[in-house]
Amino acid sequence: MSEIITRSEEAILLEEQYGAHNYHPLPVVLTRGEGIYLWDVEGKRYFDFLSAYSAVNQGHCHPKIVAALIQQAGTLTLTSRAFYNDVLGPFEQYITNYFDFDKVLPMNTGVEAVETAIKIARKWGYEKKGIAENKATIVVAENNFHGRTTTVISFSNDENATGNFGPFTPGFVRIPFDDIGALEDVLEKHPTIVAFLVEPIQGEAGVITPATNYIRKAAEACRKKNVLLMADEIQTGIARTGSLLAVCGDCSCQEHCEKQATYTRPDVLILGKALSGGVLPVSAVLTDNAVMDVIRPGQHGSTFGGSPLGVKVAMAALEVVRGEGLAQNARRLGLLFRERMSRLVDNSDLVSMVRGKGLLNALVINTPAESSVAWEICLALKDRGLLAKPTHGNIIRFAPPLVISEQELLTCCDIIEQTILTFNQ
Repeated sequence: MSEIITRSEEAILLEEQYGAHNYHPLPVVLTRGEGIYLWDVEGKRYFDFLSAYSAVNQGHCHPKIVAALIQQAGTLTLTSRAFYNDVLGPFEQYITNYFDFDKVLPMNTGVEAVETAIKIARKWGYEKKGIAENKATIVVAENNFHGRTTTVISFSNDENATGNFGPFTPGFVRIPFDDIGALEDVLEKHPTIVAFLVEPIQGEAGVITPATNYIRKAAEACRKKNVLLMADEIQTGIARTGSLLAVCGDCSCQEHCEKQATYTRPDVLILGKALSGGVLPVSAVLTDNAVMDVIRPGQHGSTFGGSPLGVKVAMAALEVVRGEGLAQNARRLGLLFRERMSRLVDNSDLVSMVRGKGLLNALVINTPAESSVAWEICLALKDRGLLAKPTHGNIIRFAPPLVISEQELLTCCDIIEQTILTFNQ
């Protein structure tokens, strides 16, 4: 058995030597997490302002989620889908009621859920809409991020994600994000379109937040042409943006409600990340019978998808969201965060903009994308005890666990402000 790592340099060197270099981590080696905090191997404590890309909305090692994991791990962890088990059915009933859909298809990772949604949409197009075989087209948005499988990068315009990974999967057409005219135009020109796959807020692109009515108008445009609206809420869902789902719009309740005028119900909902509170990989695709019933035995699945262990953890994670009012906390503290950062924008030429919703926010650093300034700011934040990471070169994303308190958020705002103000443009 390997020796316990006690120095950051040891762990970093081991990863450099034995691991694939497919990430560029901040130079901090973490060993423990609790709530909104992380500790490195030297014992220094940090505020976590990334939340494992919003997978840890409920906070690190939430005791209720961990207890569910331990209890189920000592009883039954995996059966595969060759047999029934006594946890999957209750989970399927629970999550479909929770999000108000007829059916769910559980998987593991977020990108698996996206791939699942693509397969369902194509099959629905052939069997229900009457699209000619192998002609189904799916519309996506420019600067999207839906994962990194071969099919998913096939419709990415990120050259770093696509370079030397071809040939790519056909059947996708890309349009500008937050452009209803472009969507209406492509739907009119392409009768083979079966779905529009979209993030309600583009997180990886730099927390690009569209017009308030964008998703509602997109749904209306899709409905006119009998096209499925597929909402990728892997990063924006599970209370992150101040409501249960980003498509809930400005709904202030914990759960979406069709009585709220701002709620837009997608035809297909894609979830992952915080669906398990960061404890296990769990993802899901939810839709109604008319769509999901095109999937039949042997046509899609996963050995671990819908495992007793995973779904028990997911139910506990969703209970925490509801029971602790995390959507409301994200909504209230997100407003406070953007107010504080707006003052920083006024006081520093280095920061050009703050944008976001709930506790998914970003600062745009007033430097070229190829500049190292945002990275250097994140290193300085680390030295002051706050962990964040740049995206797209000059954008810093801030997404703390939703269990953060007002006083903790204000302390972190102080750290961010003090750090930014020490930098000169």
